[in-house]
Amino acid sequence: MRVLHLSLTDFRNYASAEVALARGPNLFVGRNGQGKTNLVESLGYLATLGSHRVSSDAAMIRQGTDSAIVRARLQAGDRELLAEVQINRSSANRAQVNRGAIKPRELPRYFTSVLFAPEDLALVRGEPSGRRRFLDELLVTRAPRFAGVQADYDRVLKQRNTLLKSARASGVKPGQLGTLDIWDERLVALGSEIVVARDRLVADLAPEAARAYAAVAGEDHAARLSTVLSIRGSVPDDETTAAEAPSESIPAADVPEVFRQALARVRPSELDRGLTLVGPHRDDLFLSLNGLPARGYASHGESWSFALALKLASAAVVRADSVTGDPVIVLDDVFAELDGSRRDRLADAVADYEQVLITAAVEGDVPDRLKAHTVRIAAGTIVEQPEPPVETPAPASIPDATAGDTPDDGVGGTA
Repeated sequence: MRVLHLSLTDFRNYASAEVALARGPNLFVGRNGQGKTNLVESLGYLATLGSHRVSSDAAMIRQGTDSAIVRARLQAGDRELLAEVQINRSSANRAQVNRGAIKPRELPRYFTSVLFAPEDLALVRGEPSGRRRFLDELLVTRAPRFAGVQADYDRVLKQRNTLLKSARASGVKPGQLGTLDIWDERLVALGSEIVVARDRLVADLAPEAARAYAAVAGEDHAARLSTVLSIRGSVPDDETTAAEAPSESIPAADVPEVFRQALARVRPSELDRGLTLVGPHRDDLFLSLNGLPARGYASHGESWSFALALKLASAAVVRADSVTGDPVIVLDDVFAELDGSRRDRLADAVADYEQVLITAAVEGDVPDRLKAHTVRIAAGTIVEQPEPPVETPAPASIPDATAGDTPDDGVGGTA
């Protein structure tokens, strides 16, 4: 899969932008704050319906305007399609594929990308929530229906926590709250599905991550990953405390019963705290190097190598599952964080992907073999780009009924 052409209207600091993209590496160069990351962020939104930089859609709409439009002409094999999303400030977002209206949540079915960014260091050094999010986003990429499973689990968890808080306030004893049993069964059913799916995903990621770490770091430090399950009692009550060891694996058929037993075991503590203490919302991904937890023991360079290995592993897993070809690889300001040898090894690791998008403030940070198609950016304007490849058609227009009127010009944000 690859992007043939990207078109933006009122996205971040771009009043408008038209960018033709080539097969293989595409380098976006510009000083910090000029808008290069905004380009790849817009494509990331098509793939995930979210940003790797902010949690609010409104932040991606240019100041003084009511909506932003992202259009991308995509190619998967011999098939081309036009995907569009309109991000609205005060109304529901809208989407189209080949001029036909779709629900925005369906967009990720048509476009897949894997993003590397400086924030990914938190996968190794940060809190469990970031690692859970990494796994869950990859689950949805592999099987979009898991978005619904995760949303249902979150709703049940919220309702159960509300009931626990109410029971704590009224002084209800553990054996006096029959209503909780109903929510327990829904929590177990949905949570077990997530636990099993994550476990299978980690089993697929583990060998790929080990290979990728050795490739990026240039040596084998026995990079390992495995799940840490709260239903096994492996996670402390304070979920910000890193687990010191992975959990023993649970056969898929046994997960629901182990989950039920865990809920029964912690119910007094849950009533005391008004909080659900076990389930996939409190699990973790355990990362180790040479038998030691990476968080707390790995050096800065080792941590960076492990973070890159996780993303390379996820790209390999997506590639193996995909019926539409390679995911688009995005390297957002990554090379500035690496030494020369790691830069070269990362370039080698992504060389055989169909399309790679790179942002850099300093062109010299990027290996020469990734500079074949270089686009220069200044103040939200494409100031220089190569002639579009002969195979690349210009993007077709989306009817105004979906795109809406172009908002008035205003002052936008920067990358």
